[in-house]
Amino acid sequence: GPYPGQGRVLSCATGRRVRLQAQVESLLEEGRIKLSSVVSDLFGTSSRRILAALAEGKDGPAKLAELADDRLKCSREELEDALTGRMDDTQRKLLEMDLERLALLDKQIDKLELLAAKAMRLHHTAVARVAAVPGFGVNSAQQLIAETGADAKAFPTAAQFASWVGTIPGKEESAEQNRSSRSPKGDRFLRRLFSQAAQSAVKTKGCHFQTVFQRLLASGLKYQPAVWAIAHRLCRLVWKILHDGVDYVEFGTEPSPAAKRRRAQRHAQSLRKLGYPVYLPPQPLPALPATGA
Repeated sequence: GPYPGQGRVLSCATGRRVRLQAQVESLLEEGRIKLSSVVSDLFGTSSRRILAALAEGKDGPAKLAELADDRLKCSREELEDALTGRMDDTQRKLLEMDLERLALLDKQIDKLELLAAKAMRLHHTAVARVAAVPGFGVNSAQQLIAETGADAKAFPTAAQFASWVGTIPGKEESAEQNRSSRSPKGDRFLRRLFSQAAQSAVKTKGCHFQTVFQRLLASGLKYQPAVWAIAHRLCRLVWKILHDGVDYVEFGTEPSPAAKRRRAQRHAQSLRKLGYPVYLPPQPLPALPATGA
């Protein structure tokens, strides 16, 4: 790819953030606080307000729950139940230090994203197309294209691309029997990227990949092999998008027009934040009911 160093540096920074999140989750568990079990993002806006209050010494499940946004999917009772634990002074101090590290990491990631966006400004169309794929976003799309290039021209077929990444099923035959389906080692960096994208895609409601994932589990496949099968499908899809210059079309459960509009607006906002030119066509007005003469 044209900018492999930038993609991997950005991935390293986001990896540190993931490890920090696991560290904070473990610290909360020590205080018997189960916040991560009721929120989708432990470092989301509501969670960070609650974590800051805990670090400052505030307690009481009801008072802490009041800091949460009304848009949280869990009920107020579930949130209060998750916050019934208690942290001692040492744990609070450690949490305060972790939140300081989080703020620094977020600033560094923002700077790295801007640098990557500046370097790949010419490839903004490819970045936008990959970022629209379930499980991906602007950040992971930039990392991927930094490695593969904007058109993946080094790989004539999707199978060759999947083999290079390392998501293609293995084939170890003996006496006409396949004794191992383990994938080849491939590129460690991109294997991790596609694995993370797959785990995110199978949690996306109404997404085609979530439907396929549930079907694989119902057939008897275990969780990790099923996620890896989704990673392989994502890999072939991304090759098609880059190599042929096509857009992703969702064939899963059709979301409401309002939900599609909100997703498109969030997607466009993320791209504009990094300086990519984005234009959203105006939404057509709903048809008026016909009236008799």
